[in-house]
Amino acid sequence: MRKPNHDGAGRRASATETLSPGVPLDQIGETLAAFYDSLVAEGVPEHLAALVRQVRQAEPEQAPAEIAPAPLPVTGTRIALVVEDEPELRELAASLLDETELTAIGCASAEAALDVLRVRGGEVALVFADVRLAGAMNGIQLAHAIATLWPRARLVLTSGHGLDRPALPPEAVFIPKPWRPRDVLAEAERASGEPPPAVF
Repeated sequence: MRKPNHDGAGRRASATETLSPGVPLDQIGETLAAFYDSLVAEGVPEHLAALVRQVRQAEPEQAPAEIAPAPLPVTGTRIALVVEDEPELRELAASLLDETELTAIGCASAEAALDVLRVRGGEVALVFADVRLAGAMNGIQLAHAIATLWPRARLVLTSGHGLDRPALPPEAVFIPKPWRPRDVLAEAERASGEPPPAVF
């Protein structure tokens, strides 16, 4: 376990004040990532601390090419993140979700998806992710990070391999590969039917 970063100790009061009602979830996520050393020192479970460390340590050089094939949609748009390292499947799922009320953004890795969430986490209504991904994090680790830092996003994971249910966050839905378009559309409809997250 890493020792707390003493440089951040003097800023603890301001961090606590930042985590107040009315603050967007992506800002809360950034605050947690910035102060994870101190959180670990105070007894936060190691598995959660490890997820936050992975959010901070994501390789930045992957983000510009993988966040999306186009610029992020305008503010206020409800977003569906498709996290899939196979380009054909990513494009297929994104095209399918673009036919719904959501705007799809394709990401080849969990790290690229986290970059989108840091900027627009309050607008992400659905995350549809493969379990096996390019990069340091897999889809299960991504799902746990999202469930902790952006809990309003609907989580849907997919895989062509067997998966133990306890490995997933309780909020996540699992759809085996090959997935059927109607199953993905049903999850998008559920995500669209929920009230949009507050964005400040």
